Amino acid sequence: MAIDRRREAGGGGRPLPEENGSVPGAVGGGAAAPPGPPPANAAGAEIQALPVPPPAAACSPLLLDYDGSVLPFLGGLGGRYQRTLVLLTWVPALVIGFSKFSDSFLLDQPDFWCREADGQGNWSGTLAPIHANHSGNGSIFPPPGLPTPAGGNASECGCREWHYRIRAGLVQNVVSKWDLVCDSAWKVHIAKFSLLVGLIFGHLITGCIADWVGRRPVLLFSVIFILIFGLTVALSVNVTMFSTLRFFEGFCLAGIVLSLYALRIELCPPGHRFMITMVASFIEMAGQFLMPGLAALCRDWQVLQAIIICPFLLMLFYWVIFPESLRWLMATQQFEASKELILQFTHKNRMNTESDIKGVVPELEKEITRRPKKVCIVKVVGTRNLWKNIVVLCVNSLTGYGIHHCFAKSMMGHEAKMAITHNFYADYYTMAGIALASCLAMCPVVGFLGRRGGLLLFMILTALASLLQLGLLNLIGKYSQLPDSGMSDSVKDKFSVAFSIVGMFSSHAVGSLSVFFCAEITPTVIRGGGLGLVLASAGFGRLTAPIMELHNQKGYFLHHVIFACCTLICIICILLLPESKNQHLPENIPDGEHYTRQPLLPHKKGEQPLLLTNSELKDYSGLHDSAAVSDGISENTTANGMK
Repeated sequence: MAIDRRREAGGGGRPLPEENGSVPGAVGGGAAAPPGPPPANAAGAEIQALPVPPPAAACSPLLLDYDGSVLPFLGGLGGRYQRTLVLLTWVPALVIGFSKFSDSFLLDQPDFWCREADGQGNWSGTLAPIHANHSGNGSIFPPPGLPTPAGGNASECGCREWHYRIRAGLVQNVVSKWDLVCDSAWKVHIAKFSLLVGLIFGHLITGCIADWVGRRPVLLFSVIFILIFGLTVALSVNVTMFSTLRFFEGFCLAGIVLSLYALRIELCPPGHRFMITMVASFIEMAGQFLMPGLAALCRDWQVLQAIIICPFLLMLFYWVIFPESLRWLMATQQFEASKELILQFTHKNRMNTESDIKGVVPELEKEITRRPKKVCIVKVVGTRNLWKNIVVLCVNSLTGYGIHHCFAKSMMGHEAKMAITHNFYADYYTMAGIALASCLAMCPVVGFLGRRGGLLLFMILTALASLLQLGLLNLIGKYSQLPDSGMSDSVKDKFSVAFSIVGMFSSHAVGSLSVFFCAEITPTVIRGGGLGLVLASAGFGRLTAPIMELHNQKGYFLHHVIFACCTLICIICILLLPESKNQHLPENIPDGEHYTRQPLLPHKKGEQPLLLTNSELKDYSGLHDSAAVSDGISENTTANGMK
């Protein structure tokens, strides 16, 4: 009512807008005034819309084409400074290999027995040694909880002092220091969880941070904190403190692994990315092979832990000698820092800026005032193709590393009768040798078939080995029970070992190639987040090993069946992936969207391809404009213009 009185006093006033923002017609049923510019004297009565600022001009495509313009100007890998930086990304791989496989020695389950005192105070062994069942985790999986002989559980767990025989080259490890046997054996698995869970969270969080603040700060802060937490692990006073500090050590180790992986990929031209990544993998496996000798030299788990962590001290000098990723600076449009780094490259390589034929430096000068544009991995949710590619590779990574444990248990034996050997070093080097053979086979296969073809081949081998092991071995087991079959259980065991070796060989290649593939197809602005997702998926696959061991292998067959089904799904999904061999790395999200899948086999001459290339894709950006124009056409007008 107060509004009506104000209207009458003011001669009507401006009508109030409705809820949807439109203005009602004049009072009294009069026709609404036709649309048009308001009169000059009504300027104060109407709220004028603020002028929309013009959209910012697009960045120069020359600067965004890093592989085609900036990298050739800097000499590719021919420059001495670039080769030095690649070498610096290789060196820490040896220490990373030590850290990744340290659980096999620090937490190895030894043989143990109880010692009791007689009447004269002399100690004598009263129980036969209880042998631990060894298996593999990556190189060697964590052993299951130690079963106790029937009828002796109460007497063994009530023992006051245990005697140990450690087979991993150490005189004392974490298990023997805090008597983590019998009723306390579950604490060993929790300690194994801690490093893997720390790696998973570290990959996810440091990947996002690397896209926001850069690869170099993540690398250097991870080095500082791994020195703090890693050395403190050696001073642990109980297993709870040990497990907690191992979580943070794994978190920091994930930051080092991810930042070095991204820096390595972003330094290389298209033709050298895969081989340079594989060299780093071989150096990491060298650490895996040298780890038993290092443990034998240290003899004590605390000394071993300190020796593994101390080499990271040398990486503190990376703050001075290692620059930020130039590709990431260019992709996020930090052109002022990019210019300084380009001048540093030219100075280190003793190059002349006059060799800049394409004019990278002049274009950089024009765009130097542009504001940086940083992107988070969550932006990938709004894409059409990119998120699907990342999800497919994450599932491949999870399946590859998860089913690897199933094959390892089948070969090493989740039962004592299926174990091929009880020697710790034989088991360890068998697993490491299979991983080395897998990496050696990846080089020619990926070079010939490409990333997608190689991944598809190894996934098919993994699926075949898994299905044959699940189906054929059960069939052989049934026939071997018949009196006239002529088969024995040894035949089944031999087939099981053969299929397990093939499965471990191919599944290791699937996991490694999925991580590399994801690093190539993920744009530079979110490469850290994409790598974090696929590496975290690999960590979840590895985490299935201690989970199964904690449950004493209950549900092992179902575990294998689920991953076998996942391999079949992955074979179909791999066909949807693009091929990135010899392709430029995508720098921003639109570049990643333009990665379209191509047929595995080239079409014949004169045959119409089923899939369009990037140059043949039509532009539908004008659809919205044409739709806006069609709004003015009367609804009762037909397509031929007749009413």
